[in-house]
Amino acid sequence: MKNLLDILKKESYKKIKFKVTKTQHLLIKASINGVKGDFILDTGASSSCVGFESIELFQLEAKNSLTQAFGAGATGMLTQISIGNQLQLGTWKLQDFELVIFDLSHVNEALIQHKSKAIHGIIGADILMKDKGIIDYYNHCVYLQHYKSSF
Repeated sequence: MKNLLDILKKESYKKIKFKVTKTQHLLIKASINGVKGDFILDTGASSSCVGFESIELFQLEAKNSLTQAFGAGATGMLTQISIGNQLQLGTWKLQDFELVIFDLSHVNEALIQHKSKAIHGIIGADILMKDKGIIDYYNHCVYLQHYKSSF
């Protein structure tokens, strides 16, 4: 395993820790526009997103979107979009980050029913694919490549 870690470091990957919740979700701390929040790292989510209630918290400029959100037991949900944001996970940073904004209340209700903490949003496959994400489930961390990702 030491050789893999050396290779990842040489290739400018950044290591970001996550926790596994009671519901087996991967909980990761993130900052959007300098404001910290709790997010689920979700390989099945095509886009990273936050709930409508977090627009002011993360200082987002929300614009209407024609896209509808599907997933997590809900379909055809209205969305908004916010572009030009800054995202930080650990020491990994991304400028000009695009977020989908939609109603996450059904997700948070389910988490709370299972005695887990509510989240602000989801870090999705858009980030994992763009920045060559590698998830190490055993050691509870994700690696993201750091080329072109700094502010």
